[in-house]
Amino acid sequence: MIAKMRKLNLAAMRYDKDAILDALQKTRAAEITLHEEAENTTIPAKDDAALLSRASDVESALSSLTKEAEDYQRDHSLKTNLLKDGFDVSYSRFMAMKDCGEKADSILRENGRLTAEKAALKAEYAAAEREEKIAGIYAFLNVPFAQFRGTKKAEISLGAIPAAKEEDFLAIAKKEENDTYFAFEKLGGTENFAVYAVAYLKSEKEKAEAILSSASFSYCPYAAQKTEDAETGKSLYERTIQKKEETEKALKKNAEEFYALAKEIPFLKTYSDYLAYEIEKENASDDMRVTERTFLLEAYVPEEMTETVRAALEETTGACYYDFSEPTEEDNPPTLLKNDKIVRNFEDITNMYSVPNSREFDPNTVMGFFYALFMGFIIGDMGYGLAMMIGGGLLWYKNRARESGMKRLSAVFAFGGVFAVIWGVLFNSLLGLQVLPFTVMPDMQSDMWSLAGVNVPSVLVISMEIGVAQIFVGYICRAVQCWRRGDVWGGIFDGVVWAIFSVGVCLAIIGFIEESNLPALRKIGGITAGVSLLVAMLTAGRKEKFFGKLTKGFGAAYGVINYASDILSYARLYGLLLSGAVIANIVSSYAMGFITGGNAIVAVLGVLLMIAGHIFNLAMSLLGAYIHDARLQYVEFFGRFFEGEGELFTPLGSTQKYVYLLPATAAEKAAAAA
Repeated sequence: MIAKMRKLNLAAMRYDKDAILDALQKTRAAEITLHEEAENTTIPAKDDAALLSRASDVESALSSLTKEAEDYQRDHSLKTNLLKDGFDVSYSRFMAMKDCGEKADSILRENGRLTAEKAALKAEYAAAEREEKIAGIYAFLNVPFAQFRGTKKAEISLGAIPAAKEEDFLAIAKKEENDTYFAFEKLGGTENFAVYAVAYLKSEKEKAEAILSSASFSYCPYAAQKTEDAETGKSLYERTIQKKEETEKALKKNAEEFYALAKEIPFLKTYSDYLAYEIEKENASDDMRVTERTFLLEAYVPEEMTETVRAALEETTGACYYDFSEPTEEDNPPTLLKNDKIVRNFEDITNMYSVPNSREFDPNTVMGFFYALFMGFIIGDMGYGLAMMIGGGLLWYKNRARESGMKRLSAVFAFGGVFAVIWGVLFNSLLGLQVLPFTVMPDMQSDMWSLAGVNVPSVLVISMEIGVAQIFVGYICRAVQCWRRGDVWGGIFDGVVWAIFSVGVCLAIIGFIEESNLPALRKIGGITAGVSLLVAMLTAGRKEKFFGKLTKGFGAAYGVINYASDILSYARLYGLLLSGAVIANIVSSYAMGFITGGNAIVAVLGVLLMIAGHIFNLAMSLLGAYIHDARLQYVEFFGRFFEGEGELFTPLGSTQKYVYLLPATAAEKAAAAA
């Protein structure tokens, strides 16, 4: 059912605004709405820039710390609940975040310091790695770099030549060596480079450099630098490795400090949600009106919560005026659904299409029954139904602590599994095989019925009859909705008459099935449908003038075409049932053949085929059932009466991103009042 709303109208002193909003938030029963314009009032100025900036800083720190904690836990194979969202936070602890600004600042500063330190260390480490690659070429060299410096007339260079070009270099260099201006010596090298000391006369510099350039000779950067006289390739390489190791240790220490700071992630998440609440309160100012000293507020409150809100306001301040009134026709109250534990699981399916508006009939009870019924029909197998019940039940149990989309969806599949078992018994199907000594329903693959002289799959006819039954219920829902609004004639002519038409159609279909041996139902159903259609045509334009009555009447007659189209839409139930049943039968038949064939290896393959094949088939069947079942509810069923376009009731401060805010306890309420 949809809870009845009352409208709270409140006027209070501006200095009490924050305390009053906190009191309303504590009740979780007030959604602030736009206040109408009032004489001598204005919209209060909003000052949320500092809050938004602070919230952004906290989110950035959370993102940084979360990534560091994830990396640390992965590298050290740790499993903790440190990063888990949805942890419980008491109301008093949540509101205490107001005084935790200094602690948050300290965490943000430390996070900034560690972030800057890590960036600098990573830059140092990258430089050390580059240095290691270059210094590694000369790591064998025990001769100081200072010895490879030129004289007044000769240039002496130390450098490396790619191993691939060493032969070409030697071929050219040996020729030039005979001219006495060019000399070289190989000192050593690595797998990829050969290190040479080269000497040539400065007067022949161009010729020498041409030789070196053709061999891709790269000058040793350390020989050209003003290194210490004793610096060798070996000592430089060892110093570079030491620098890299020290930087690596510093990075590990930085990661440990980051992880130690990450222990404050739950605090930051709680603080972030509190800041979001403060921003929400600031944004609520856009919906208020103020004078110099007072503010005006309007909010929607569920009728059963008015006394709770009244008590919270009176405990907060005596300097306020408020009353509760009925929403006017111009108002658009939010929707608060109040259903039992079973129906509640199906609310998300309706809300995916549209939230019911606050003034209409809640469709979830009826829709939930048909949704589970149709899902069970589509699956239509005892084994699959049991798997749905067990799997859905286990998922529900795992998420039972609090409401969530996964918890509700798992319950939907479990309820669908109950109907799947029932339909499976009726169809005598267990993993696609007939195991019971009896069969109630016709064989979905082979049995045919003669419908008006045309052979039609019997289960197809049954699926369309089920569709007529749901459409009948849809028109009854429309009648109930009209009567609740005081429109008696609308309920009769727009609901009951069409429901009777559906009864006539259902009876006529049964009568036209030769196997039913009930030919009298053709006439009874035809007359019932015809008379009700005539009444619907004559009353369709009852609120219109002459021409309007005529067009509305023809529109009602034309609606029969849409009605027939809607009935045919339910053929998808049969199609989905048949496809899943055929695959299940094929999988089981082949698997049982392998298992009973006498070969152990083939028997194992048969077991694997049985498991994998049925898991895949059930998954595909569930996907089809979830989508097409919802489509039948949205189009064929909701099209009869559902209006939608509502907005879910969202009380002030009821939405948290990271934490699960527990309701205020009696002790917390007493402390707040004191």
